[in-house]
Amino acid sequence: MASPDLSSIAMIYEQCAPAALFEYLQKQAGVRIRRGIYSLRVVVWMMILQRLHAKGTLTTAVQLLQQGAARGLLEPCKRVREKRIGCSPSGYCQARQKANTLVVQQVSDEIVQRLRNELSQPWPGLKQPVFVVDGSSVQLAHSKELVEKYPPAKNQHGRAHWPMLRILVMHDLGSGLAERPCWGPMFGDQAISEQKLLEQAIERLPPGAVVMGDRNFGIFAMGYMAQQFHHPVLLRLTEVRAGKIYGGSITQPGDYSVCWKASRWDRLRRSWPADASLQGRLIAWRVGRGKSKKWLYLFSDLELPAAQIVELYGHRSNLETDLRSLKRTVRLHQIAVQTVDMLDKELYLAISAYNLVRAVICLAARRANLSPRQLSFSFVLDVVNAAWPRLLAAKSREQHHAEFDRVLDFAASYKLPKRKKRRSYPRAVWGRGAAFPDRKIRPEAR
Repeated sequence: MASPDLSSIAMIYEQCAPAALFEYLQKQAGVRIRRGIYSLRVVVWMMILQRLHAKGTLTTAVQLLQQGAARGLLEPCKRVREKRIGCSPSGYCQARQKANTLVVQQVSDEIVQRLRNELSQPWPGLKQPVFVVDGSSVQLAHSKELVEKYPPAKNQHGRAHWPMLRILVMHDLGSGLAERPCWGPMFGDQAISEQKLLEQAIERLPPGAVVMGDRNFGIFAMGYMAQQFHHPVLLRLTEVRAGKIYGGSITQPGDYSVCWKASRWDRLRRSWPADASLQGRLIAWRVGRGKSKKWLYLFSDLELPAAQIVELYGHRSNLETDLRSLKRTVRLHQIAVQTVDMLDKELYLAISAYNLVRAVICLAARRANLSPRQLSFSFVLDVVNAAWPRLLAAKSREQHHAEFDRVLDFAASYKLPKRKKRRSYPRAVWGRGAAFPDRKIRPEAR
């Protein structure tokens, strides 16, 4: 990844998504290839830029296009040669809507795979990378199509306004790169659980990758499914489930060899063999300090010492920071689209935008002999946004490389602080201030 061809985000995109890839995928899908300004390759890049830019509007993307942000990607059509790219976002808006969703998904997958091949490394002490899985929710814009597909929440007071989507993410614990997520309705008759989403997503993980999950995934179905795909697991268990696997109450810390068998309830829900079981280790550990110590129960089939497995699970909290980067820094907490088709494309390319920033972080970390997890995602994104004018003004390839080397040096300086203990806050929802009172329906309007 340290080659000159990958010395900037735009060049990383050019390397991971060449023009030949778009032509091949569009021909395979039977899609008409556009040769104008807004070719699919340019549209995908502009949608990624929207996620990376602080404002992220259609007009902002078109302005960046006019300033040369897609230099080297544009087709040599007449308007490009004459430098007559209009400032109206209408053409770009139509091109976004016409972009084929399947091709966009395949391009996103190709970007992930190429970055993973270059940046992903085995976890120290293991021969394979570790992927952390977790779920979250995304708020959507209110439209008839989205409300039908992703119903809002409902309680005794009635139905909420905003459609809600449940999403499952899978991140490389070392590099922070994200695989293509899976999602589905969070509420309604077709609501899907995080465990079901993992069943759809696990086949996309690299061969032999370790799957790590919290107590929500610490069930027999998750371990057995990972075993079918030849993935080692590291799952946290509840105290009750750990006791059932162990065969009694656990009173002493230890590393116990166990055979986890499917319960009768598991066999009723799944068409598993009668002797379905998992051979592994149940690690009971005391974590914390003084009176705040608590039990930690882990199931794993890794061959590492118990202390190293506990330490490895301690890095699971990195995923919480990754989710915050996706939902706040890349602005995935609320998606302002009106159709299911555009929603899918936005999700695919938001993950691609996130991974391109992660690529810059990994490059900066390697240049400074640091771990990628030591650098701040939001600070590095600020450095990239601030560097755009100078990168676009570079008159030669050598000047562009020199300018991006400065970007890497700046990015490497934004190291996260070394805290003696992890910060902890109570789980609470803080309301956002509003300048107007809540909308109420007048009696005569009912």
